[in-house]
Amino acid sequence: MTDSEQTMPSRRPRTVLTQISSRAWEHAADRAALSALRTIPGFDEVVRKVYGFFGERGVRLLFQANAVRVGPTQFPRVHGAFTDVCGIMDWEPRPSLYVSQTPMVNAGAFGMDHPFIVLNSGALALLDDEELHTILGHELGHVMSGHALYRTILVILLEFGLRNLPFLAGIALLPIQLALLEWYRKSELSSDRAGLLAGQDPVASMRMFMKLAGGGKVEEMDLDAFMAQAREYEEGGDAVDTIYKVINTLGYTHPFNTLRAAELQRWAGGGEYDRILRGDYPRRGAGDQDRPLDDITAAGKYYAQQAKEAVDTVADVARKARDAFVDAIKGPGAKAP
Repeated sequence: MTDSEQTMPSRRPRTVLTQISSRAWEHAADRAALSALRTIPGFDEVVRKVYGFFGERGVRLLFQANAVRVGPTQFPRVHGAFTDVCGIMDWEPRPSLYVSQTPMVNAGAFGMDHPFIVLNSGALALLDDEELHTILGHELGHVMSGHALYRTILVILLEFGLRNLPFLAGIALLPIQLALLEWYRKSELSSDRAGLLAGQDPVASMRMFMKLAGGGKVEEMDLDAFMAQAREYEEGGDAVDTIYKVINTLGYTHPFNTLRAAELQRWAGGGEYDRILRGDYPRRGAGDQDRPLDDITAAGKYYAQQAKEAVDTVADVARKARDAFVDAIKGPGAKAP
């Protein structure tokens, strides 16, 4: 009997995704944002200097100074879940996994040459077994997509910045930070899909977002009401609300949990998730190469749809404002030309 069977019995069979490539779940906007990020003047220099200053050992010490490494006798429930997740995603070598004592419900994939995962104790206390599969699969997705390096660079810049990293004083960091944050948020949409593929329980994935948003016990919340709230946020509001939605996220590393739930539900309902579980997905290997033109085209469609919805909203508000103005000037019943 494996550690997984002893500590984390599966409630239902999960499909092993043999040699699955990260391209199976990566959001086009994630790949395009990363391609754009790499073209920003000074970005390569920032990465090189931060990497050179901390090094692999320094980064590990920075993130692991106050954490416990997961193993068969250390957090066995987490160890069993992570064993399941790595098996389902068919990924070796298995990254090191740590639990850090903090009430924040979160997790992260960090490192440079050898990525590792840190799970906050707040997440461990709040999430059930199925949700734990999901969040661990999410972080493994970051590792498999090669996100850990740039995520680590961003966290260091946000935590230390110019004040504590004097060798970056001559570089304009704000554009790089904003671009990193934009990519970081899009990378979350990719890894949300990886989390669903690892857990293979769409309801648990949505429930996890609800818990991340509200922090309460599942019996005190209603998942249907939460998903309705997500749709209301996406579809409601006027042009001013649209602007605020953009501004409100600029300084955040993660999209709002309601939006993540809606985006993942849309992807799962679009057929791609079922096709992957049937075995129809790209495999790792020689053919798994970056295709920047394809990424830009696909991302362009994604952003174009978002832009069209924003423009339609603005146009609708403008029409209403015009009609209201005409009514005020000419009286009720007057029509705009």
